[in-house]
Amino acid sequence: MQARPTVDLARIMLGVLALSLLIGGSLYILRPFLLALVWATMIVVATWPALDAVQRRLRGHRGPAVVVMLLALMVVIVLPIYGAVSTLAAHADEITTLVTGLPNYTLPPPPNWLASLPLVGARATREWQTLTDAGPGGVLATLQPYAVRVAGWLLARASAIGALVLHLLLTVFICGILYTKGEAAGRIVTRVAQCVAPENGAAMVRLVEHAIRGVALGVVVTALAQSALGGLGVWVAGVPYAGVLTAILFIFCLAQLGPLLPLLASVAWLFMHDARLAAILLLVWSIGVTALDNILRPILIRRAIALPMILILAGVLGGLLAFGMIGLFIGPVLLAVTYALMLAWIDTQEAARAADNAPAMPDTPRAANNPATHE
Repeated sequence: MQARPTVDLARIMLGVLALSLLIGGSLYILRPFLLALVWATMIVVATWPALDAVQRRLRGHRGPAVVVMLLALMVVIVLPIYGAVSTLAAHADEITTLVTGLPNYTLPPPPNWLASLPLVGARATREWQTLTDAGPGGVLATLQPYAVRVAGWLLARASAIGALVLHLLLTVFICGILYTKGEAAGRIVTRVAQCVAPENGAAMVRLVEHAIRGVALGVVVTALAQSALGGLGVWVAGVPYAGVLTAILFIFCLAQLGPLLPLLASVAWLFMHDARLAAILLLVWSIGVTALDNILRPILIRRAIALPMILILAGVLGGLLAFGMIGLFIGPVLLAVTYALMLAWIDTQEAARAADNAPAMPDTPRAANNPATHE
């Protein structure tokens, strides 16, 4: 009878404890840099093909290519975010005055063309007329306390410009390191994944890469396009504080709230000031800018990752609510990896069942029945 192997339980527990302490201590030491490291990783993974293209144009020189990419990050990412936040902070007094004065506004009567809209015209006219009949403020007086809280929260975050600039510069610095040593970092991550999952580790790393790239293209590029087009429409329509509204549009689009609410507020302001033609044109433009989200983002995301659109949206919105802005990337990545692992497990189980149900191959003839063996 074979003896059972002995298990040194104390040694295993001490090893697990030591490993947990090492991992926890390392994360605690890196805690001030973790958020910037995660953001830099997302940015580098998403823009790595651009780095390869720039490096090829510079005859294979990595150093100048890294400098070009960092300058591009400053122009494309750092400056728009800094501009949006600094614009909100610079107009903090005007925004606070506008929000606190909401109850003093009176909604004008509904325009005549609103009733002629198919399906929703009659109901929209009744709802508009109800708000008009409510007198000065109307429903705005009810919403004013909540609007003050939201505006105060946004302005409190926007006022920390110094911390934001430091965080952005740290992110760009880490991006430079990862651009320079990206291949080595990728090999280490792949080897670790293969140690954890020998069969699917490398595929999971590639899936994460594609998910990050797809979300970066779909979310960030769409937000930039919608905010730019929406801000252009607001500026052409003559709405004041077009720069502030563009910054708000960018934040709304990046947070997956869409540009419709700020644009509708601009349309309402134009109606209140009897600029009806401009208001109608801006309303049509706003509908087009809002619909751009449903066209551009799926195309960009599906170019990088084959994932159902409902999972992409759930990952973006759920990740945003669970982890904040960084959740825009973490959520879809987690769902993509989980979805791919589930499909791989289903394929493995189906292949195993097919192998079990396959008919058995006939046995080869015995040597005694083979005439060649009697020669």
